[in-house]
Amino acid sequence: MKPTAIKAATQAANKAAAKAAAEAADPAIPQAAPQTMIKPRLLALALLVLLLAAWEITVRQVGISALVLPAPSAVAKTLWTSLATGYLWPHIGATLAEMLLGLAIGGAAGLGIGVALAESALLDRVLKPYVIVSQVVPKLALAPLFVLWFGFGMAPTVVMTALICFFPLMENTLTSLRQVDPNRLQLFRMLGASRTQTLLRLKLPAGLPGILAGLRVALVLALVGAVVGEFIGASRGLGAVIIAAQGMMDTPLMFAALTAIAAIGLLGYQATLLLERRLLRPYADQS
Repeated sequence: MKPTAIKAATQAANKAAAKAAAEAADPAIPQAAPQTMIKPRLLALALLVLLLAAWEITVRQVGISALVLPAPSAVAKTLWTSLATGYLWPHIGATLAEMLLGLAIGGAAGLGIGVALAESALLDRVLKPYVIVSQVVPKLALAPLFVLWFGFGMAPTVVMTALICFFPLMENTLTSLRQVDPNRLQLFRMLGASRTQTLLRLKLPAGLPGILAGLRVALVLALVGAVVGEFIGASRGLGAVIIAAQGMMDTPLMFAALTAIAAIGLLGYQATLLLERRLLRPYADQS
């Protein structure tokens, strides 16, 4: 295939997918200016303040015990104290490390296997049943085996996290690569493009929005997997803090750990959105 023909066909495919790429950068407001994004964020913040105020008033007026449901002020005080004394930071670091390692391993495996299954119908028929079986088996049922095989500590949690976040990225990659415009595929074949050229210059760029959507889901599940894995046999991590707080009947500390988990999830999700916008910007600029 001639380089000029490759370039022309690639540009045509990128322009065809530019609109979808721009919308995928922020599905809710695809072309929103920064000024128009301020109002929804203020409304979300106002809703949060309203919910916390209602929670605080209800706990104080009804007289609910802090053991059952602590007030937001008690949770905030416990969270601040835990951070100021340095108690929570090692646990936050451990959860982050497990989440990112599991996401890297599971994401790489999901992307690679998704590409392989999309490119080979034989591999799809042979391996897909095993992939499905690996996902339908409850991960909590496998957790004791992971502890037995890999010992206590970070390793079993990372394995569980990788197994949980592997499937969304694999399935999104497989689906996205198979939904490429048939006319574009025919154009590349007519120009004599090899399978590698077609994959790198057409399928992956066209399927990038779907693949990145799978990454967002995988990141959220990676955090869930890390925390659940820490419930089983970890001595560090926010999941371990929750189990320890439960044993001490320290409900405010449990809510403080849950607040830290929620903050990590929100920040991680926003980071994937920023990455998505950056990766999709070249295609959006061609529209």
